[in-house]
Amino acid sequence: MELRLTETNSADDSPGRAFGLDGNLYLPVVLTAFGALGLFGIVTLVFHASVLLASVVCALPLAGVLLWAVFLRHGKPSGYDRDFLEHFIGGGSFTRVEADQRKIA
Repeated sequence: MELRLTETNSADDSPGRAFGLDGNLYLPVVLTAFGALGLFGIVTLVFHASVLLASVVCALPLAGVLLWAVFLRHGKPSGYDRDFLEHFIGGGSFTRVEADQRKIA
């Protein structure tokens, strides 16, 4: 019997990295940055707000997306951000009422 050799790729599939972030995680950050620039233009030109006020208004959504991407998605398993927020908001119990869970335990 002849031994048959085939080339295989047994490595883990990786979504890749861009700008130091896993997979396509850079897209929300880049799109939010462009949106913040557009919002900055609208706030300064249309509403005649100061540059400092416009900068603060535009930095809030960008900071939120950056914090989400870096601390809740980058290097974490899929669904970690949803599980974390569910635990933070609802206590992470499997029941709708936390008192019901305490009665069982």
